[in-house]
Amino acid sequence: MSTYEIEHQQFLRKKKREKRLILFSQIAIIVIFLVGWELLAKSHLVNTFLTSSPGNVISTFVSLHQTNGLYNHIWITVYETILSFTIATVIGIGVATILWWCPKVAKIVDPYLTVINSLPKVALGPLIIIWVGASINSIIFMALLISAIITIINIYNGFMTTDENFITLLKSFQAKKSQIFFKAVLPSNRLTFINSLKINISMSLIGVIMGELLVSKEGLGYLIMYGSQVFNIDLVITSVFLLGIVSYLMYYIITLIEKKLIKK
Repeated sequence: MSTYEIEHQQFLRKKKREKRLILFSQIAIIVIFLVGWELLAKSHLVNTFLTSSPGNVISTFVSLHQTNGLYNHIWITVYETILSFTIATVIGIGVATILWWCPKVAKIVDPYLTVINSLPKVALGPLIIIWVGASINSIIFMALLISAIITIINIYNGFMTTDENFITLLKSFQAKKSQIFFKAVLPSNRLTFINSLKINISMSLIGVIMGELLVSKEGLGYLIMYGSQVFNIDLVITSVFLLGIVSYLMYYIITLIEKKLIKK
C-alpha cells in the first residue's frame, strides 16, 4: 500500500470520527436539554403551567394521536408548505430569468422588490383575508409574499455574479443570449439554486404558519393559536416541537438533493 493510500485512509477515518463527534454532540445537547427541563419541572423549579414539560408534551402527543387529529394537522401544514414552496420556486426562477434577460426591467423593478421584501407581512394579514378570502388561499398568498420575493432576489443576484470571463468567452464565439444563459449562467448557479431552496423552504413554512395563525382551522399553526387562546401551553409546546421536526425533515430533503447535484 502506497503512502498516498495510507494517508487517504487516515483522512477518511478522521472525517468519519469528526462526523460521529458532531452527531453525538447534537444528540447530547437535545438529551441534556430535555432531561434538565423535565427535572426542573418535577422539582417544581419551573412553572409547568407556563413552560410545560417533556412528559406533558409526550402526553399531549399521545392524546392527539388517539383522537386521530394529529396527522391531519401535520399533513395540512406540510401540504400548504410544499405547495407554497413549489409555486415560489417557479416564480422565483421565472422572474429572476426575466430580470437577467432584460436589464432595464431589472433596474425598474429593483426598488419595488426591496420595498415589498421589507414590508411586515403580518400587518398585511387583514388585507390578504379581504382580497383572497379566509381560506387556504390566504395562507398560500401569505407564504408567497414571504418566500417568492426572497427567492427572486437570491437567484437574480446569483445570475448577476456569474463569472464574467466565461460569459465574455462565449460572446467572443458569437454565442446568443439564450446559449449564454443555458451554457454559462444556469450551470454556474447550481449552488445558488440549492441555497435558494433551503431559504425558500424555511420561508414557506414560516409564511404558512403565519397564515394558519390568521385564518386556518387546521394545521400546526392553528393548534398553536388554539392552544394559546385556551391557555393550553402543553398543546402550544407540542405543536412547536412538531413544527421543528417537520422543518428539519424538509431541510434534510433539500440537503440530500444538494449532495446528489454536487456529485454530478
